[in-house]
Amino acid sequence: MDKSVSKRADLIIAGLGGQGILMGGKLLATAAMSLYRCSLWLPSYASRVRGGPSECTVIFSNDDIDSPILSKAYAVILVDPPQLKLFEQRVRSGGYLIVESAGLNETIERKDIKMLSVPALNMAVEMGDRRASNMILLGVYLGVADSIPVPIVEEELNRRFAKKEKVRLLNLNAFRKGLEEAHKLAA
Repeated sequence: MDKSVSKRADLIIAGLGGQGILMGGKLLATAAMSLYRCSLWLPSYASRVRGGPSECTVIFSNDDIDSPILSKAYAVILVDPPQLKLFEQRVRSGGYLIVESAGLNETIERKDIKMLSVPALNMAVEMGDRRASNMILLGVYLGVADSIPVPIVEEELNRRFAKKEKVRLLNLNAFRKGLEEAHKLAA
């Protein structure tokens, strides 16, 4: 991508501590650094390490980023479905709300956004490790948003987990499974 072209993407990833929220956002922001002039990752979490509210904002742009705070984003990945009503309001018109389907008991009221319900937890369990669900959801996001080329994210995954071969392969395969799921959902 030509860095002189004005382009911006933004995303909020939300859930509970221990679900890979912050790691997924940081991975995406780091991958974006090779394409965009500005890349921002802003974590926000409760004092509990596991189980408390956790979210991060990821913004990448070829223009200056005026504020790290987003009231609304083009896409929201929601790993904790009970927070659906809260995060439905944080998606910009025309955007995506990508939601883990396990525990999802309601739907959105808005007609100006697209909700994608993804069985990421079940898919991750079938792969052998439930912790991979965040990478599946990240793959779905990139499959619909097309904000960073897939090979760049895969390269960052390989770099980040280079010393943990089993974890690297699990995350890479989960990410690819998410991309496949995005194509099914978009069809």
